This record gives sequence, structure tokens and C-alpha cells, in this order.
Amino acid sequence: MEYSFKVFVLLFLGIQVVLVTCTQFEVGDKTYGWEVPKTVYHQQLVYNEWASKKRFNVDDTLYFGYETFADSVLVVSKEDYEKCHSDRPIYYSNDARSVVTLDRPGLFYFMSGVAEHCEKGQKMVVKVLEPAGVETPPADADQSANQNSSDSLPQHRNNNNNATGALAAISSTTIIFCIMTSLLGLFFF
Repeated sequence: MEYSFKVFVLLFLGIQVVLVTCTQFEVGDKTYGWEVPKTVYHQQLVYNEWASKKRFNVDDTLYFGYETFADSVLVVSKEDYEKCHSDRPIYYSNDARSVVTLDRPGLFYFMSGVAEHCEKGQKMVVKVLEPAGVETPPADADQSANQNSSDSLPQHRNNNNNATGALAAISSTTIIFCIMTSLLGLFFF
């Protein structure tokens, strides 16, 4: 009886993993962690090279490990990323175990909040892939929408709001399934 229950649980967990997967990535892996790159050659390459070798999906998380009070993690705009400006972060954490959820498709811009760390290469761009089954509009769709009369603009915006709401619902469901799957694994194995 106990054997068949474990088989049932394994099948259930297997189905959940196939349906919903979320991954936690350790930034820089164990080689670098989140710190200023050590060599001049690597300063502008380390974190973007690391990120370019990964496939990030919505609801994946990034773990930034660093010494307590020695550093921080900021999510910033593209403009602030390019100029290493840290005075208007979208997100800020300095607890030495920062975890950031990639909650939408698109680009995320990360940098250190410590003076001069960004200029020394402690910054990174992460591209999060579109969820499977979500269609992206063709590149010229935005141009044609802008050329239409102003009456069509609110409708276009409403469609984007509905898509955002749907993605938020999908993201919440994904997080709940990830938590449930993890807890089941802890209790039964």
C-alpha cells in the first residue's frame, strides 16, 4: 500500500513539474557570486556572459549572494543601467540573500548600488522569455496602431491591460504550484 502511494505522489509531482516549472538561478554561479569582477578583462563581461548562457522564464528567480552590508542589488531602467545611476531604483535589496522574481517577459537591468561597483562591471541584463502560448504582436502592429485615429488608442490600451491581467493570473498560479510541489516533495521524500 505504501509503495503505490509513493508511486502516485511521484506521478503527481512529475505532472506538476511538466506543467509548471520555475527555477532559481544563483547569479554568477558559485564561481563569482555577486561581487565586483576581479580582473580588468572580465569587468564588462562576467555577468552578461553568465546571463546569456541561461534561459530565463517568467516566475524564475535570481539569487544574489554577497556579504552582509557589503553590497546591494538594484533593478533599474535601461537608461540608469547604461549610466550606472543608482538613485532611482525600481527594486532595492541589501540583505545579502536577495531574491528577485522575474515576474514578466522582457529585459531586466540589474546593478550594484554601491558607489563605483557598477562602473567596474557589477551589472547585468537578463532577458526573460515570453510564456509558451502567448502571442507577441508583429513588429509593425504598434506602428499601424499609432497611425490609426485616436479613437482606436484606448481600445489598444485596454487589450494590453487585459493581457497584463492574464499574465499576472498565470504568474500567481505558477507560484502557488511551485510552492505546493516543493512542499509535497519535502513531506513525502
